[in-house]
Amino acid sequence: MDKLKELYAYRQMLISLVKKDLRGRYKASVLGFFWTFINPLLQLLVYTVVFSVVMRAGIEKFYIFVFVALVPWIFFSSSLTGGANIIVMNQDMIQKIYFPRIILPISYVTSCFVNMLFSFIVIFAVLFVTGYGFNFVACLFLPLIMIIEYILALGLALITSACTVYLRDLEHILGIVSMAWMYMSPVVYPLSFIPKELQSIFQLNPMAPIITAYRDILYYKQIPQMQTLLLATVTGVVFVCVGCFVFERLQRGFVEEL
Repeated sequence: MDKLKELYAYRQMLISLVKKDLRGRYKASVLGFFWTFINPLLQLLVYTVVFSVVMRAGIEKFYIFVFVALVPWIFFSSSLTGGANIIVMNQDMIQKIYFPRIILPISYVTSCFVNMLFSFIVIFAVLFVTGYGFNFVACLFLPLIMIIEYILALGLALITSACTVYLRDLEHILGIVSMAWMYMSPVVYPLSFIPKELQSIFQLNPMAPIITAYRDILYYKQIPQMQTLLLATVTGVVFVCVGCFVFERLQRGFVEEL
């Protein structure tokens, strides 16, 4: 409870860090903030060509099938890989002033989350322009799935950001892990493509029920199954609890290690 009160007391610092990250993300680029929309669209183009033309996945409206899962994945991947280095990147600030160190991973994941919300403007624009449409009732569950994914991403960012202080190689390892994790998640293929004997193993992937829920809402235009929502919620809560515990234990040695 004391930690929550302390975080609330430093809320202005948290808001300032989120704004700083959003402004600085594409500061030196020509197109600036438009990369928020261009980046997922370019990735969508690559996957559509590969799986619709070259490998022929045979999925109707494949570009929508991928897009509604790709944008949430980009948020998760960015939180995982970028969040891992957030403490090391701000070592000067940590050594000079006191503030709750947990603010740094929270601010980074939150800025990635805001970036994803802007990207969803493109998703709904694509659904509208192509005439694919959406189910309004199903979309009411979208904020819930977003919050669950945010909690999961934050939990992992807390763990990786704290561990990277002691193991700097982790930053580079996570780049490979993120790439492998994407292909182990149903981002560019449905779970039905997985052999039945392996599906139970794939369901252990914490991103599997989250991606499935996004796709149920936006591609299949149906309310996510309660089992999927429950599994995603439990997974997110477990990871954020573990993340808080690990971060709290390891942050005591940050100043000495940095």
